[in-house]
Amino acid sequence: MRVVVTGHGVLTPVGIGWAETWSGLTEGRSGIGTLTGVDVSGLPVTIGGQLSGLDFRDYLPHSLAGRAGGAARLALVAAELALEDAGMTAGDLDPPRTGVVIGSVGAPTEAVLGAAAALDARGFKGVNPYTFATTGIVTPAGEVALRIGAQGPCLALATACATGANCVGEALRLIQHGRADVVLAGGADDTLNRLDIAAAARSGALSRRNDDPEAASRPFDRDRDGFVMSAGAAVLVLESAEHALARGARIYGEIAGYGATTDGHHVTAPHPEGVAVERAVRQALADAGVAPGEVGYVNAHGTSTPLNDAAELKVIRRVFEDRSLPVSSTKSMTGHMLAAAGAVEAAVALESVRTGIAPPTINCDNPDDPELNLVPHKSQEHSANVAISNSFGFGGHNAVLVVRRWRPDVPPARHIHWLFGR
Repeated sequence: MRVVVTGHGVLTPVGIGWAETWSGLTEGRSGIGTLTGVDVSGLPVTIGGQLSGLDFRDYLPHSLAGRAGGAARLALVAAELALEDAGMTAGDLDPPRTGVVIGSVGAPTEAVLGAAAALDARGFKGVNPYTFATTGIVTPAGEVALRIGAQGPCLALATACATGANCVGEALRLIQHGRADVVLAGGADDTLNRLDIAAAARSGALSRRNDDPEAASRPFDRDRDGFVMSAGAAVLVLESAEHALARGARIYGEIAGYGATTDGHHVTAPHPEGVAVERAVRQALADAGVAPGEVGYVNAHGTSTPLNDAAELKVIRRVFEDRSLPVSSTKSMTGHMLAAAGAVEAAVALESVRTGIAPPTINCDNPDDPELNLVPHKSQEHSANVAISNSFGFGGHNAVLVVRRWRPDVPPARHIHWLFGR
């Protein structure tokens, strides 16, 4: 069964909504700046990617916006935008045939710390009655399902920074296996608070280029010193092609393949040779029924950390022979939105195939691998029918999505088992 994307709701530091985000990415505009509204005094990191211009009152009832904080609130707004983009309302959905797969990586730190402070200050009665129900990992998916009235499968996944891609991939499977006709899938995170920034900085993962925020996220550049943490959310509307065509939907493209593996190597460091990453790429290609030579664009995970970038480039060199193949990391502009990243980047891969534009890797001044086409600084025009999006996370979680230009005359995927290779 073919599965297509008919809508996306995206919130990134580059723009609120898909049109603004895509425009910013193709223009090479950075969304990274000095953090405001966050107490970073005494911390070695003072930069991040914030969601400028987002007013929750424009999208959510006051009571809901107040109850659902952090990532859940971002997911709710992204879901509203995604349905609107798909030309649907909640009333158009068939509840038992509608699913939700939305994940989050970061804990609702501010809500938990606030509840703990209230308990200490005022005792048992000071704890908000909604605290227990709204501080779990299930909250973003559960709130979206409640908001749209979905009664099909509702899953909350957490696979570190591969979360958004895994959510899209598992939504693909739900539709392929006949469990749903429509699934809202993606991720949301907002870890821009004092404790989460301190914890990530203490681990050594974050860039400390505080004096030049826009140049801090520099994937595949030899002068990189860590990723930049950002807030963000992305929800994609996935439908069976049959369902989308029956309602006359606009189709952005097809989710054609999905691969997922685990390194089993280290709690934070990727395997230096990317063995399981390569297997995920080959699984996804085989699932889509395409050969490596058919891929016309790679949206890399490209976090701007020394170990991840080096391992990913090794895999790309082994799988793809064409050194002119555009490979770019849009995290150079958005920073790392954690659970949202994989879903945003799946949308980027789809739009790249649809428009023939490969967005750039900005700040790639001194590339790790000068032979590869890392799309430095400026977008490139490059016609492609197939693209892949890579997402990898702490703990060795790997997820790869293959997207394809929508052509109704293309038959279902022929599985190419030899691609599993090494």
